[in-house]
Amino acid sequence: MKNALDRAKILVEALPYIRQFQGKFMIIKCGGELMANEEIKHTISQDVALMRFVGIKPIVVHGGGVQVTQLLEKLGKKAEFSEGLRKTDKETIDVVEMVLGKINKDIVNLINQSGGHAVGLSGKDGKLIKAKKTTSSKGEDLGMVGEVDEINLSIIKALDDETHLPNGQGFIPVIAPLGVTDDGMTLNINADIVTADIAVALKAEKMIILTNQPGILKDVKDENSLISTISVSEIDSLIKKGIISGGMLPKVKACKKATLGGVNKTHIIDGRISHSILLEVFTDKGVGTEITK
Repeated sequence: MKNALDRAKILVEALPYIRQFQGKFMIIKCGGELMANEEIKHTISQDVALMRFVGIKPIVVHGGGVQVTQLLEKLGKKAEFSEGLRKTDKETIDVVEMVLGKINKDIVNLINQSGGHAVGLSGKDGKLIKAKKTTSSKGEDLGMVGEVDEINLSIIKALDDETHLPNGQGFIPVIAPLGVTDDGMTLNINADIVTADIAVALKAEKMIILTNQPGILKDVKDENSLISTISVSEIDSLIKKGIISGGMLPKVKACKKATLGGVNKTHIIDGRISHSILLEVFTDKGVGTEITK
């Protein structure tokens, strides 16, 4: 009986959040390191499907850097980075496109197995992500690496049309972070930044970045030093102090960009926790770090 009562309390706790977020977009970014774990990939897909069932509109953006590096090594090619961006020549972009395509379809399949209706896209589909080449801050040529020039929302809005499906849910876009230039060149784009640009373009309610860390930590060696809430105005100070550094830096910068661009709240949460998305969205305490205006 106690277990049944506990479950009922969880549902009641979720009710006001379901009402609040119904009909609103939430952009979820899944890092490649999480996508390498089959159990985590499965629970994330379940969470996304459930969100759509209760009327929230999730969009998934995924990375695949770990898997790209592993395949390049198997091919005898060393991965090179500059300021956290992968140097991308023609051979590398072919590997990136192949790996991201495989991850994309795996996620789509898992969401569909959970009862959702997911559709896999890259930024090249329907000219979803118009991109332009970018360089490092020092002007270094990174090859076929890009930044978002424009998000074409027409394909997302077409998939969101609830008249397409008998249950009135609409499709769930799953997006690989590739862009295309005006002359048709494929560009590799940082997935965190793609997530932020899509969130801003849609004026999403939330942007959630799933990572393999608890969130922003005061001490990276102490997982109990989690900062549960910070404002955008505090970010630069934490970067200067070295509290935000390394792989967390592009994630926090993406959150800052999204928050200043009109997204209500952004979150960096631990994707290793089972059903962490549901815990963040539908419970009073949530998990991870919340970044507010």
